[in-house]
Amino acid sequence: MGKLVRDRIPEIIEAEGRTPRTRILGDTAYESALMDKLVEEAEELRSARGEDRPEEAADVYEVLVTLTTHLGMTLDNLARLAERKRTERGGFERRIWLDSW
Repeated sequence: MGKLVRDRIPEIIEAEGRTPRTRILGDTAYESALMDKLVEEAEELRSARGEDRPEEAADVYEVLVTLTTHLGMTLDNLARLAERKRTERGGFERRIWLDSW
């Protein structure tokens, strides 16, 4: 069982005297692994406590940046898309919880 890791993790493992077994993913497997990693990091953010949340949020951001690039977008493209959706449908600032529909 493996997982997508940050680029320097294999060298960190080697510096500890261990031998990592790695492979490079193709485009389809990479995109799927990025999606899985985004969910993993979001779950870690969800279960983190106060002082750990900024670090976990940074991990979510890093995966989102990488996924955005992989999908052929820039962060500016993503921000414009988010702004358009915010204009059309609103954001989440008002804390509205929908109980039923």
